[in-house]
Amino acid sequence: MVSETVQVSCVTNGGTKSNESFKRKHLGSDEHASASRHDSSDAKGDIGTSDRDMAANINEDTQVDDASKKVRLPKELTFQDMYNNQDAFDDDDEDDSDWEPVQKHIEILKWFCTNCTMVNLDDVFLCDICGEHKESGILRHGFYASPFSPEVELIQVESEATGSEKEIWSEASASNCSTAVGFDERMLLHSEVEIKSHPHPERPDRLRAIAASLSAAGIFPGKCCPIPAREITLEELQMVHSSEHIEVVELTRQMFSSYFTPDTYANEHSAHAARLAAGLCADLASSIFSGRVRNGFALVRPPGHHAGVTQAMGFCLHNNAAVAALAAQAAGAKKVLIVDWDVHHGNGTQEIFDQNKSVLYISLHRHEGGKFYPGTGSAFEVGTKGAEGYCVNIPWSRGGVGDNDYIFAFQHVVLPIASKFAPDFTIISAGFDAARGDPLGCCDVTPAGYTQMTHMLSTLSGGKLLVVLEGGYNLRSISSSATAVIKVLLGGSCECELENIVPSKAGLLTVLEVLKIQMKYWPNLSSSFEKLQLQRAMYSVEKKHKQVKRRRVFEPPLWWRWGRKQLLFHILTGHFHLK
Repeated sequence: MVSETVQVSCVTNGGTKSNESFKRKHLGSDEHASASRHDSSDAKGDIGTSDRDMAANINEDTQVDDASKKVRLPKELTFQDMYNNQDAFDDDDEDDSDWEPVQKHIEILKWFCTNCTMVNLDDVFLCDICGEHKESGILRHGFYASPFSPEVELIQVESEATGSEKEIWSEASASNCSTAVGFDERMLLHSEVEIKSHPHPERPDRLRAIAASLSAAGIFPGKCCPIPAREITLEELQMVHSSEHIEVVELTRQMFSSYFTPDTYANEHSAHAARLAAGLCADLASSIFSGRVRNGFALVRPPGHHAGVTQAMGFCLHNNAAVAALAAQAAGAKKVLIVDWDVHHGNGTQEIFDQNKSVLYISLHRHEGGKFYPGTGSAFEVGTKGAEGYCVNIPWSRGGVGDNDYIFAFQHVVLPIASKFAPDFTIISAGFDAARGDPLGCCDVTPAGYTQMTHMLSTLSGGKLLVVLEGGYNLRSISSSATAVIKVLLGGSCECELENIVPSKAGLLTVLEVLKIQMKYWPNLSSSFEKLQLQRAMYSVEKKHKQVKRRRVFEPPLWWRWGRKQLLFHILTGHFHLK
């Protein structure tokens, strides 16, 4: 919870100060009047008084009268008194600046939700957007912390969750599974220095919440083994990025605060954090492919899938998934599959491998005709220069996409193409901003959905699977989803039924569009396309029947068909339409 004070200027009456000023003017007038009377008495004894002195005496008498009028004004003035005595306020010799309104500062307290960063007024205890408590313990206990209670009431909740985890993973522990997690606390130093009106969504708390959840569940440290962190070398980075891009990122080490784009920040620790993240991903890929560990999860930041050959953007500095793919190939992998389920299209990853047939890139993301960030990733972007078909985009046409649409796309597009490609190594660009509750993604994927997708991909490449963290900005969503994915890596079972997955109409249309485009590169998709075409036709027939039923509010008697009401009968039954 982050608190902030807002100062609002409020105009007050200013009456107290004005009355004091008014009294001060009266005091000066009385002294001036007594001095004038003394000078006048002296003048009367002087026979040689000049015309100029007489004029001065007349002027002084006038001032005395004016001053006496001011003395007789009431102490507390009403608006009527001010109107009737306007002359009392006319003073050309003194500055009226003390009549200006006084500004008071009224403090309005607000706090930013730890979970979703949304702003709330101080008099509420639960976030208006996500319902998280003002003093949430999510950074200490992970998603096991109650969203509705302060941190001091969370110990029992945590212990119960940990106990249930022990039962679930007793069998997995016995099998001595080997899952590595790449994490280093120095990546937490990458943060936005400039204080703005709203906290940046890509913040260190993202890693803290996931790490707290894994610790509370006894997964890491515990069931997963750590991997030592190192900075990626210049030579390794140059396989992915241009030398100019690398130099620009390195320059930020000398700057207290800087920006690549309006939303992509850096501080003096950012270049180091980005190199640590890329180094962890490279070493995890090498360790997994070589068989030292079975699979792994890269708990890293800053994210990477928007970083292209020459530019940093979308919170991303170096492309971690691309670095991992090339590290796997350096270790001996011939074909690498990258599945990107971040809600935003990984334009950087697509650019890097756009002409590479040894890396198959599949992305599921919101697109909405190019209106959703970053605007790339239409179904027609399939690769270039001989690598057509090795880029597969599944662009959702709307927000709110949930488990069924994602799993449906996996069944009919992702797995058929990936199986035909037969990768030696699989990487998941795992952004969790399509999760339910994310303030940027606004979709509806649950931890169960991420569990199922991970389980489906773990059947490829002999189980050699690396999950690389990308986006995700709701701490409760990202920590519960990441934990669910790591449970699958540890050997957890999936209880989801896949036989009767029914997509939304928009999801079905998106999958059909992708199949129609990709069939020319992957002929094994033809049977699925024909089957789904029939399903789409059934949807159309059902919709037509529903419309007809709505139209038939009144069923006319059958004998109307041959009588005088024949025309009315045909109109009511829908066989005849009036133009």
